[in-house]
Amino acid sequence: MSLLSDLLSLNLSDSTEKVIAEYIWIGGSGLDIRSKARTLPGPVSDPAKLPKWNYDGSSTGQAPGEDSEVILYPQAIFRDPFRRSNNILVLCDAYTPAGEPIPTNKRHNAAKIFSHPDVAAEETWYGIEQEYTLLQKDIQWPIGWPIGGYPGPQGPYYCGVGADKAHGRDIVDSHYKACLYAGINISGINGEVMPGQWEFQVGPAVGISAGDELWVARYILERITEIAGVVLSFDPKPIQGDWNGAGAHANYSTKSMRNDGGYEVIKKAIEKLGLRHKEHIAAYGEGNERRLTGRHETADINNFLWGVANRGASIRVGRDTEKAGKGYFEDRRPASNMDPYVVTSMIAETTILWKP
Repeated sequence: MSLLSDLLSLNLSDSTEKVIAEYIWIGGSGLDIRSKARTLPGPVSDPAKLPKWNYDGSSTGQAPGEDSEVILYPQAIFRDPFRRSNNILVLCDAYTPAGEPIPTNKRHNAAKIFSHPDVAAEETWYGIEQEYTLLQKDIQWPIGWPIGGYPGPQGPYYCGVGADKAHGRDIVDSHYKACLYAGINISGINGEVMPGQWEFQVGPAVGISAGDELWVARYILERITEIAGVVLSFDPKPIQGDWNGAGAHANYSTKSMRNDGGYEVIKKAIEKLGLRHKEHIAAYGEGNERRLTGRHETADINNFLWGVANRGASIRVGRDTEKAGKGYFEDRRPASNMDPYVVTSMIAETTILWKP
């Protein structure tokens, strides 16, 4: 095993200018992440200078067997925390050979929204709070939980410290450092209310980059849990009963909201979000009805309400924002399994482009 470890840690720059590029894309379920690697003749820092590639879409649920080729378009580059040196992670979206985005390519439409002059002028900022649950591999039960049983009730686990409260911190800290190494603007981590559940935050990120960075952060976390022999779950309610679900709260602001008088802009934006509540809920993740029950720091899925410092609301405005008269708000409705391209672009579309 020591020889294997030695080979895995080889620094290629000592012997060759060639680098390894891991191409990453989203599979047919809309949540599964796929990747494969190729050799490049030298370092690359501009996605436009990377070659397009292809894959068998019939094996990912994205194309029929008789016409299975799907084309990968490189969109963003990150440093590879696993291979290190000059090796890179390449986030891609997927197209037909004719150049049409395939149905599961949600990035394409999001990029169109973010490139709209009215949206671009507002410099939309996002901070996404990604919650997730770590499961024991063979039994699909949260780590740290007794097999077939339950831990003590919620209370001591949120931001908790100690072997009986914090389960999986080595994975969480590895992920934190790996994201920083990769160039992702990860802004923090914390243990969540349910034991075995954690959160990381990505942002502030502008426009389409929020989705790019969150997807690559998810990919890195999948790779780390793979190494650790732990299953990563983005189920919005992994354990039924008196246990918190898992969300992906989206913190959002525009230039107008951040400037003087922004609180009035925030209130108008929230009003528009309320008018399109059903459309947003339909796009905010599968199984969210099991999480948005009006309990466990959520608003009921059928009701829209907002408030200052209210974690039982659909939209929460912070005390600092209210006091300053400008700032941001938090959309607490998105589920942990949401597509960040869909959620971020839809919030921008509703608050900036949509006319009631």
